[in-house]
Amino acid sequence: MMSSRSLLPVLAAACGIATFSVMDALMKGASITVGVYTALLWRNLIGAMLCLPVWLAVSQRALPSRAMLVVHAFRSALVCAMASLFFWGLVRTPMAVGIALSFISPLVALYLSALFLGEAVTRRALLASLIALTGVAVVAFGRLGAGGGMGADSRAGLIAILCSAMLYAGNLVMQRHQAQRASPAEIALFQNLFIALIMLPLAPWLAVWPGQSGFDPAHLGLIGAAAMLASISLGLLGWGWARAEAHRLLPVEYSAFVWSALCGWWWFGERPSVWTLGGVLLIVGGVWVGTAQKVAQTSGEQGLPGELTL
Repeated sequence: MMSSRSLLPVLAAACGIATFSVMDALMKGASITVGVYTALLWRNLIGAMLCLPVWLAVSQRALPSRAMLVVHAFRSALVCAMASLFFWGLVRTPMAVGIALSFISPLVALYLSALFLGEAVTRRALLASLIALTGVAVVAFGRLGAGGGMGADSRAGLIAILCSAMLYAGNLVMQRHQAQRASPAEIALFQNLFIALIMLPLAPWLAVWPGQSGFDPAHLGLIGAAAMLASISLGLLGWGWARAEAHRLLPVEYSAFVWSALCGWWWFGERPSVWTLGGVLLIVGGVWVGTAQKVAQTSGEQGLPGELTL
């Protein structure tokens, strides 16, 4: 029987996934009204302000090294593109569908590891890819074909989410290098800060400011809540993954589908179709086939999470 102490990391990771799923719903609601650019810009500005006092309280040095700042900046640029594509697609796609498609990231990361780290692509990985791609096809067919009846806008949303998942796979390859050299508080602060700095130059042309175009205090409150939830989730996930084996926590990541489906139904009236449910089972099954052996070999280390942590 699992002790309460060993159960805590699992509970922390589960709460982190639930928190991130609610954050996605808040960002979708804000993005529909003020646009993805404005929602992301303000979320990261507010997030940086929230994370700064935490980092100052726990930091043992004034600033990271120049090399570490380069790592933070590069990963932030990747996350900025990834998040922009994801939320742009999520505005045009039901939340359950978007999260289901994002689950291919760990599988893509296996191929990136082969490309950049020299790891072999096994028959197991090829079989996993076939299963997961079948799941993606089932979800897309249900959305665009028999059950969807959507046009070019919906197709563009699906493509954007798949492109975001590809970028997130690259982010997975980078995050171990970063996590081994920086604290969660440092990562959260500089990711929020650098993304805001990357986006700010376009603000005079793209940003909607409070009081304009329906951007009222309620929407600013949604974005502020999203920034707080994102920071809390990063802390919970970081704490959990640092204290439990990857093979115990990887299945928890897929609870994101349940939370996203509930949030989509509650706030946006989105009901997952049979096609979406069948597709997500195939995608998760494919990812599990492809990563189970790798996870077993890396027990005790930080594994490859299955959800987009934006």
